[in-house]
Amino acid sequence: MQKTENNNNLIWFRNDLRTMDNAVLYEAQKDGNPIIAVYCFNPNHFTIDKFEFKKTAKFRAKFLIESVQDLKKQLKNLNIDLLVFHQQPEVVIPELCKTYNVNSIFFQKEWTSEELETEHAVQSKLNSINWYAVYNQFLFHPEDLNFKIEQTSQVFTNFRKKLEKNVTIRPELQPKTYPESNRITNNTKIPTLHDLGFEDFETHPHSAFPFKGGETEANKRLIDYFFNTKKLGFYKKTRNGLVGTDYSSKFSPWLANGCISARTIYWQVKNFENEFFKNQSTYWLIFELIWRDYFKYVSLKHGNQIFKLEGILQKDYDWFINQTQIQQWINGETTSEFVNANMIELKETGWMSNRGRQNVASYFAKSLELDWRIGAAYFESLLIDYDVHSNYGNWMYVAGVGNDPRDRKFNVELQAERYDANRKFRNLWLQPTLF
Repeated sequence: MQKTENNNNLIWFRNDLRTMDNAVLYEAQKDGNPIIAVYCFNPNHFTIDKFEFKKTAKFRAKFLIESVQDLKKQLKNLNIDLLVFHQQPEVVIPELCKTYNVNSIFFQKEWTSEELETEHAVQSKLNSINWYAVYNQFLFHPEDLNFKIEQTSQVFTNFRKKLEKNVTIRPELQPKTYPESNRITNNTKIPTLHDLGFEDFETHPHSAFPFKGGETEANKRLIDYFFNTKKLGFYKKTRNGLVGTDYSSKFSPWLANGCISARTIYWQVKNFENEFFKNQSTYWLIFELIWRDYFKYVSLKHGNQIFKLEGILQKDYDWFINQTQIQQWINGETTSEFVNANMIELKETGWMSNRGRQNVASYFAKSLELDWRIGAAYFESLLIDYDVHSNYGNWMYVAGVGNDPRDRKFNVELQAERYDANRKFRNLWLQPTLF
């Protein structure tokens, strides 16, 4: 690519770190103009938040580095260079536009406050650029809905039935390979954990998520979980498990970073059903993808209300901030062994099962009556699979200020008896010799 050429396209990667079924890449390739790509490790994402947590802790940081490393390789196979910076996008992108005569910028459409603030900061420095924001993270595309986004139901079942009955899932989008002439000199380096402010660390031997980031690893996991072991066929029976790598699909970290699309997973479930069998388990994996979509539509509808104490229901409960209780919860030192085991697992691995998350969140918000946003912020920091929509949607749900029509409270001791009857999970994480 020559610096003097006009009409160069820039792809600004964020939470869409893949080449397969990437609508942003697809749109950028449509006009045939030369393409460069950029990813910014934004220092703002590694600062301390208002609740004194690091916004992105080491587990998510490591997975993100791995995901960007793999994206760089995948794009190189298409003769597209990924420029990587450890700087704010509003510093980097205007400079790139000047250097490479960029005419159009393509990026994944986001709608939550921090992402929009970053977009506005970049746009304020670039007046004569064409901006293309592309919906790129849904199973059911927003343009295909048979209702307006502001009419998204407050009840998941109503939402699911409307979509399942009336909306077709779009096919996957295939990327194109560019000629060698699209390549540029790329001396940029992907930051290390140390560059981002962390020490190197080894994955915990008991981690239920010992996998690496990136599109390649996501596809490897899918092939293994679906076609090699056929564990997809037992998903509904095992999904409430607590120990090991295969009680659930473990797709969520790759989905959260956009290393794989929900549509790719959906169409591979359909391939599995055509090749092997169809049962409640194969459907249930799609059911969970619809839940993921639901929380995205809830945040699209309600905007920043999902971050407010009263939630989307605008319920006025008494919430408390008790630092002793918060620290006991974080460190796994509460009166509940089941809560403690789950919280220690999170602290040591950056992972927690869905069953565990529901229980520790309910304990935090309903039993201790602590400000649920503090729990949500801690999850945001630690979880490898942090997704703003699912995280805050689920926390609101459990706290009684979201989309749960029943406003339930978990009995953590009964849950422990039901899901950890043999104490295998609690024994695994509560052994003092481990630490």
